Amino acid sequence: MDKIIEKKKGIARAFTLKAVPYWLGVVFAIVIIVLVAQSGSGVMRVDSATLTIVEVAEGEFNDYIRLSGQVQPMTTIQISPLEGGVVQEIIVEEGARVRAGERLLVLSNDNLDLQILNSEAELAEKENLLRNTLISMEQQKLSLRQEQLQLQTEVGQMKREFESLQQLYAEKLVAREDFLRAEENYNLASNRLQLVNERAYQDSLYRSVQVSQMQESLANMRLNMQMIRRRKDNLTIKAPIDGELGLLDVVLGQSIAQGTKIGQINDVGNYKIEAQVDEHYIDRVMPGLEAEFERRDEQFRAVVRKVYPEVRNGKFRADLKFVGTQPDNIRIGQTYYLNLQLGEPEEAVLVPRGAFFQTTGGRWIYVVDADGEGATRREIRISRQNPQYYEVLEGLQPGERVITSGYEKFGDSERLKF
Repeated sequence: MDKIIEKKKGIARAFTLKAVPYWLGVVFAIVIIVLVAQSGSGVMRVDSATLTIVEVAEGEFNDYIRLSGQVQPMTTIQISPLEGGVVQEIIVEEGARVRAGERLLVLSNDNLDLQILNSEAELAEKENLLRNTLISMEQQKLSLRQEQLQLQTEVGQMKREFESLQQLYAEKLVAREDFLRAEENYNLASNRLQLVNERAYQDSLYRSVQVSQMQESLANMRLNMQMIRRRKDNLTIKAPIDGELGLLDVVLGQSIAQGTKIGQINDVGNYKIEAQVDEHYIDRVMPGLEAEFERRDEQFRAVVRKVYPEVRNGKFRADLKFVGTQPDNIRIGQTYYLNLQLGEPEEAVLVPRGAFFQTTGGRWIYVVDADGEGATRREIRISRQNPQYYEVLEGLQPGERVITSGYEKFGDSERLKF
């Protein structure tokens, strides 16, 4: 016989299996309401064990920044051949110490050798031409001198004959025609002698000018020859200063064009530190600022020598020179970590550096309550910073505690509950 099951009524129906989904819905709705209420009130629960909480202090703020810099030579001279050619011999290897004038490598240039041969042949031809010209001029000079002597003799003879006939003609002892012929011959000889003398004078001037021009041309050719031979000497690359051959980018048989950079020589007697500085400090870093660094438990000093205005990838370059002694066994490319002093130390309210700055930009911070049960967001104003502390101008008092760890998970919460 079947048993009739009676349906539950009243409060008993809330505890049946069919009521379980309704209970789950109620719990979910309550959770949503609680979360919405907390969000609306700006309160967020966090685990205090995951936070970095520090105390605000009052002390001396040392205005400096931490830099990393590499040692570089103060003076670097580029090696570039004055003449192009093929690398025939490499005498000194990269990294070696060299003296000024020491040979580094030798080039060969067949075209330059051909130019030297052509210039020598042209110079010899010019010298022969000048020699032949001088001989010809000397012969012309002697010929003209001989003609002068002959005409001078004729003029003397004509003069004596004319003077003799003139006296006889005055005494009516010779015919008038003989006298006039003697006079004409004498005048003709005198005129011819005058013309020859004028020609000799003009020829002497012409010869002196021509010889001077040829000698000047020959001197220019000799000078050109010397310059070409010096170009031959330029095929031997020499060290311009005492130093270290920091780079020599050549191989045997390589063809190198004139003026190509093939290496450099570093002046190892004087060094500088080349540092990269964040562009945030571009208005504060200037020549004359002092820096300190430690090397093998010794303190060394440097001073900013030059600041480069160009900014690349958010950084600009500054060169520092050593003040006083330099570290022992210094090497090009070594990295030093320096503290660059930007100003004089001053008393200030200090907050240790932390990841919160990336989120807030130093405009606000979470301040822990006096009872330690939570923290409240507060507006502050941060001025300078160094590798250890932020300088707080407004919003915090010494002795208060603040959260300096990252704020990425807190959103816009006005208050944190521990």
